[in-house]
Amino acid sequence: MAIEGVKIFNSLTGEKEELVRPRGRALKLFVCGPTVYDYPHIGNARTFLNFDMFVKFLRVAGYDVNYLQNITDIDDKIINRARDEKTTWDTISRKYEREYLLNMRSLGIDSVNIYAKATDYIPQIVSQVKTLIRKKCAYLIENDGYYFDLATFPEYGKLSRRTTEQAEDAVSRIDSSDKKRNRGDFALWKFSESNEPGWETELGYGRPGWHIEDTAITEYFFGPQYDLHGGAQDLKFPHHEAEIAQQESASGKKPFVKQWMHSGFLTVNGEKMSKSLNNFVSVKDFVKKYPPELLRMIVFMHHYRAPMDYSDSLVETAQKNLNDIAMFLARVKKSSGKISEVPTGEFLHSFFESLKDDFNTPKALAAVFELMNKIQPNIWDLSWRARQKITETIEGALGTVGIHIPKQKIGLKLKLIALKRERYRKNKQFIQSDALRKKLDELGYIIEDTPKGPLLFKPIYVTRTPKNSSE
Repeated sequence: MAIEGVKIFNSLTGEKEELVRPRGRALKLFVCGPTVYDYPHIGNARTFLNFDMFVKFLRVAGYDVNYLQNITDIDDKIINRARDEKTTWDTISRKYEREYLLNMRSLGIDSVNIYAKATDYIPQIVSQVKTLIRKKCAYLIENDGYYFDLATFPEYGKLSRRTTEQAEDAVSRIDSSDKKRNRGDFALWKFSESNEPGWETELGYGRPGWHIEDTAITEYFFGPQYDLHGGAQDLKFPHHEAEIAQQESASGKKPFVKQWMHSGFLTVNGEKMSKSLNNFVSVKDFVKKYPPELLRMIVFMHHYRAPMDYSDSLVETAQKNLNDIAMFLARVKKSSGKISEVPTGEFLHSFFESLKDDFNTPKALAAVFELMNKIQPNIWDLSWRARQKITETIEGALGTVGIHIPKQKIGLKLKLIALKRERYRKNKQFIQSDALRKKLDELGYIIEDTPKGPLLFKPIYVTRTPKNSSE
């Protein structure tokens, strides 16, 4: 389907704007990827799930999207991890790159067209640094590296609305050196010691700074300007400001990116996620305990720009939402009657209007439950055509963002137990009937007595008991 008028909140302008549909080419989207020195956590996953759902929606809406994501595979954190584990930096990088891609696959994140590792683009990085040196936007600190001179870029801070005077507060990652010209100057190319990882280049033996890899990679794939840049809220300053300063200085073209999207923060029980607080939840640990679809629903329940607090009760709410939808569809399937008119058209309009409006996923989810509530009074009297329409509409709408409700598969043995219990119930043999209900309950099934006979349902989103657990 072609959906027009998709709007997003542009962090650069501070306003909702229509997302431009490029003519004759794909929309160019870049999202900052991981630094691969540890297992990704659910805070990382929130950002990547947000953009996976958004891209899936755009493609259904008729957009051709070229989605590029970088992988930072050389960085101080990687080097320090390798030193601690007495191994090489590339052993660490390759291990956690594999883990990242496996984790993303486990969450159903498959919308990225290209994953670009920083170390595969050293020539492009060196070329961009040389351009900045030639344009006198960069300077050399002996025995340290090349730094970007913020005095040459007066517009620094226009995305985050911050200044260089705020460059070293608690949430910033700015390169330290007492020889920098300006407080917020950042490294473009860091010289390496002989025993440290590096590349022999015209700039000297060294490795890229944190920010330069992104602009060198996007310039290689997209050119000096492109359509949409995404990432987590905490990257807005200084990382994204540095990208703007680098690329606009190197190319002389503005804007570097037309529109920016930033995903909100994730906390755990009201506190920042960290290993020191022992509240760090890795994707790997999450999917050991819960079905991965739950995390997608948790993310879908929150507006992408809003803060999200992760807790056990939030997981339970997501479980309930998914099971309520699955149970509703099971009831629809059980129905039989003559009612053929159902408000699926109104629902689809509301659902997609919500996604069009700055990807308002909570409002879209509310539309699903509103449709369910409207149908509920007549749920046992639906015609075959109405049943098909309802099922296809709800499954299709949720499938737009990668949420899939598994089909209920009830074996013959279980169906026979349910029918036997129904005979006991009709004969008022309640002791026997209750015994069979208890047996089904122990097997993980719910049985519901309906006007159309017993409905057997197995909750599909439940907590997994980890292997070798004593619980």
